[in-house]
Amino acid sequence: MHTGENLPALRDVLAALGTGVWHWDTASGLVTVDSVAAGLLGLPAEPATLTEARVRAFFHPVDWNEITGIVQLAVAEGTLAEVRIRIMDGQNNVVRVVRSRSKPSYDAERRAYLLTGTLQEVTEPAPGTPAARSAVTGDWRRSREAFLLDAGRALAEARSTEEVLRVAANLSMPGFTPDGLAVFGVEGDQLTIIGHHGQDPGTGNPFRTPLDTDYPAAEVVRTGRAVYLSSPEKYKARYPLTWPLVQGFSRQSWAFLPLTASGRTMGAWMAAFAHPVAFTPDERSVLTTVARMLAQALSRAGAAETQRELTDGLQRSMLPALGPGIPGMDIAARYVPTGGGLQVGGDWYDVIPLSRGRFALVIGDVQGHDVRAAGLMGQLRIALRAYAAEGHRPDAVLSRASRFFHSLTRTGQDEDLDDVRFATCYYAEVDPATGTVESARAGHLDPVVRMADGTALIRATAGGLPLGIDPDSDYPTTRHVLEPGETLMLCTDGLVETGGHDLRTGWGRLRDVLEDQWDSMDELSDALIQAVLGPSSHHTTGPLADRREDDIALLLLRRDTRSLGGAQPPARRTVMTIAQAEPERVAEARQQLRELLHDWPDEEQKDSAVLLLSEVLTNVLVHTDADALLVTDVTGETGRRQIRVEVTDTGGDLPHKRRPGEMASSGRGLMLIELLADTWGVAPRGEGKSIWFELNETGRAGAG
Repeated sequence: MHTGENLPALRDVLAALGTGVWHWDTASGLVTVDSVAAGLLGLPAEPATLTEARVRAFFHPVDWNEITGIVQLAVAEGTLAEVRIRIMDGQNNVVRVVRSRSKPSYDAERRAYLLTGTLQEVTEPAPGTPAARSAVTGDWRRSREAFLLDAGRALAEARSTEEVLRVAANLSMPGFTPDGLAVFGVEGDQLTIIGHHGQDPGTGNPFRTPLDTDYPAAEVVRTGRAVYLSSPEKYKARYPLTWPLVQGFSRQSWAFLPLTASGRTMGAWMAAFAHPVAFTPDERSVLTTVARMLAQALSRAGAAETQRELTDGLQRSMLPALGPGIPGMDIAARYVPTGGGLQVGGDWYDVIPLSRGRFALVIGDVQGHDVRAAGLMGQLRIALRAYAAEGHRPDAVLSRASRFFHSLTRTGQDEDLDDVRFATCYYAEVDPATGTVESARAGHLDPVVRMADGTALIRATAGGLPLGIDPDSDYPTTRHVLEPGETLMLCTDGLVETGGHDLRTGWGRLRDVLEDQWDSMDELSDALIQAVLGPSSHHTTGPLADRREDDIALLLLRRDTRSLGGAQPPARRTVMTIAQAEPERVAEARQQLRELLHDWPDEEQKDSAVLLLSEVLTNVLVHTDADALLVTDVTGETGRRQIRVEVTDTGGDLPHKRRPGEMASSGRGLMLIELLADTWGVAPRGEGKSIWFELNETGRAGAG
């Protein structure tokens, strides 16, 4: 079949029958018409390529909306799309009616609809007459089902009263679309207007009146029964007192239907028509179905807005009250409730002012996503503030909080309660002047430190059981220093594990965000939330609420660089204290150094640095009675960087090289340092000493 040779002949046949051809590509937004189709639109009879906006100007706006719905339905069902289109002139008058038939398709790669069809002028009876209804009888059932399906889906997806009203205003009913509508509510004994469409502001607002007024919407609310007025004469005869209020709108028919949800009439819906409508049983059925869906959508939206008000109140109560801020520190925080329910739960954060310019950071998560979790969270938060205000250290604050929470969630000796809760918590006391952070952890996630050069590391801290499990649990304290330019990130597990991630993969996702460049703490906070939930106009509203799996609390603290007086901070620095009673923390120090050197190109040098670190720390713990202070710096430009590791203790004896025997289990530390380090040294430090070593970046990638 030679399509190219037959196409001109086919077009000649169609032109002889007064039938034009048009092509619409939604991706490009262009519509191509042949000479016949151009003439039917009111253009010169010659082929043309037009924009969607230009074509839309020729169509009745209701018909344009109907085309979109019918095209989508035809693609879904694999059938022809047929629609009648009213062609308008510049004065909004209908000059002709054309019928379009097409077989549309959807291009998934371009996300576009492609439509090639015909246009043919038809004789259109006057709207609302029996002839008009019989002309669309064959398509009525299918169009009605398609309309109700689309309307139900659109109303179900509306999340606010404003969205519901916008959807209602754009509904295009098959064969008898209203050109004006109003949604009424009830406030006390007054009928009020919730929203309207198609009202001329110059004619006044008739939509606020007492419920006992002789007005159709008021009667519908009082009786719960619909009112149909098919002509101005019927309106005037039945409601003579309010007729003057609506006469200026020049409507020809009206339908007033009750909005009923859960057996209660919550308002009324008015659909007004510029042409006469007889309100046949089929038309009343469509209107009644739409009214039911509209009432349910408004009820859901009202409940959701009430829930969001509760959530907003909870958020406001959780915001740190620090006045003008903390000198030398920047703080940003976010709270995102889970979707569903009351959108409240047990996650919280707090910033507590302490004496001598210090302050405490708190973040935690009470088990559960319900009102009880939120109530327990509130009581625990108050208790933590009280213990902090009494001047207790971090370990004592959490020990007291655990006893308090245990007594709060258990009654006497009764251990058979169905709803026993626990809570995780991280509590840190911060000195802004020195950047010292002393923390205690109760089953919570370790903090994360973003260094001055953007490198992000998990900062391992000592911890105990979650609060409330064992009232006598201990919570050891960990001390580290937040260097100028570094950011401390605290969060609940919702930020890490949402979206099917575990702790490892969730941390990897957040690390990519943390290591980007950010102009402000607020931008970084928003980016972390969006990395988990996706972009949203507001973190607590909209369709993202359905995708949230857990509450999210996020707290960021950054120490600025003004205290350096213009000097540049080390590119990366970690400071860690290892006590004699904590030899297991040597493994944490090794892991911390590996993470610090995550982008170091020479794997052999990295292994050497970790080995030497282990030797030096072990030497302090084995041969002295002192604790070890570990400071690690990475400085310089990439390709010429230097690692410096320094371990300080209060022991008085300086280390010296020994020649261990073949079977000796110790004595090789300084020999290894001399062999593997580029430079090293031992120096007295007041009452103690320090031993340090340095390795210079070779730029050689390791085999691993």
